[in-house]
Amino acid sequence: MTEPRQDASAGRLADPEVEARLARLDELLAGLETAPGPTVQSALEAVRLLTEVYGEALGRVLDRASDELARWLAEDELVGHLLVLHRIHPEPAERRAARAVERLRPAVRERGGDVEWVGVDEQVARVRVSTGGGCGRGTADVTDAVRAAVLAAAPELTAVEPVPDASGKRSAPAFVPLEALARRGGPRAREAR
Repeated sequence: MTEPRQDASAGRLADPEVEARLARLDELLAGLETAPGPTVQSALEAVRLLTEVYGEALGRVLDRASDELARWLAEDELVGHLLVLHRIHPEPAERRAARAVERLRPAVRERGGDVEWVGVDEQVARVRVSTGGGCGRGTADVTDAVRAAVLAAAPELTAVEPVPDASGKRSAPAFVPLEALARRGGPRAREAR
């Protein structure tokens, strides 16, 4: 494989610039999708056709790429997203999703919790999520972050579902209904006696 040219990055967009352009593109397309009229429909069709042609071109590049180049292309964040968009990513969805979970794991552990990849069952990703205790909202926040990361890496999957701890133990609920406290003889129940 030949090395990229030294000046290959001249005139290229930095990642924040790419992200800004993608965000603006999303805004523009969302606005077009809600606008009436045949000109809007023609513009949307032009974007769709252009996307299909670029996807075909990218697929042809992958067809001719060495395994090393294909791996490099798939690992590049922007190119990898394009490969996913065009459904030509060389890596299976399950492997991409597992890697997305592993990327989140250090941040979750830093906050006293953990997230573990379990696998895929009928297009549904399964993960084990735990927090270091405290409120149940923390687990929901982690689960939401994992869901977003997994579905961005592998949109072919239909859902992301948490599975219970392997030991079968469940953490104590973060919310205890008032009635349950009264039945157990909580302070108010004792005062009423």
